[in-house]
Amino acid sequence: MKIRRLVLLGCAMILSQAVRAQVATAMFDGSMSQLFGSNATFSADMEIRVAAPNNQNLSMSGKIVFDSGKNRLERALIDAEAQARHLDATANKTITISRPDTKTIYLVYPGLSAYAAAPLQDPNAAKPASSFKIETTELGQDMADGHECLKKKVVVTDDQGKAHEFTTWNATDLNKFPVKIEMNEQGRAMTMTFKNISTSKPDAALFLPPADYKKYDSPQALMQQEMMRRMNTPPANHP
Repeated sequence: MKIRRLVLLGCAMILSQAVRAQVATAMFDGSMSQLFGSNATFSADMEIRVAAPNNQNLSMSGKIVFDSGKNRLERALIDAEAQARHLDATANKTITISRPDTKTIYLVYPGLSAYAAAPLQDPNAAKPASSFKIETTELGQDMADGHECLKKKVVVTDDQGKAHEFTTWNATDLNKFPVKIEMNEQGRAMTMTFKNISTSKPDAALFLPPADYKKYDSPQALMQQEMMRRMNTPPANHP
């Protein structure tokens, strides 16, 4: 019974982390993509912090790879509770791939050699830059992570009239790359920072799940299968 509870807990934790990764990718939507200007391709280490009024704060770090709207977010999911229960071997990493061109999001689990595909929900993801109106107000010079930056207020309005307001720190030594972005919507204050930035074009294979991984129709289906597999696997004998 104890093993079964641990299995259920482990799968629930993995699914919860998958939802967090999906939320992070949703934050990096079509409107936010307009903030990168001529930096159409890049890779960087990224940290996201979200403060919510109900104290449901979120903090995550990982690596972002971006190519003209397509993006890939890799993040470690080492959780203290998971480590205590020796569940991190399966849950230590997820990869979220957003494909506006095919309106698909992939949640990839290297520890399970599996991935789940789902419809991409962002209606702005595949829209061209001409679908957005961008209004910029300069707020002066500032420093961010050792870079001299031009701080700006940026309002991005889509072709449906929905506006999103951001504060950006655009590094003068990195082709005005926004090394720091802040926004506040629906009671959530978000800060996104980027380090170790490269603007080289990434390999196209990074935006596809591995061909030898098993595909599932949803994260729930994947976790259900994993739960059944664990329940039916006898525990290892330890000396």
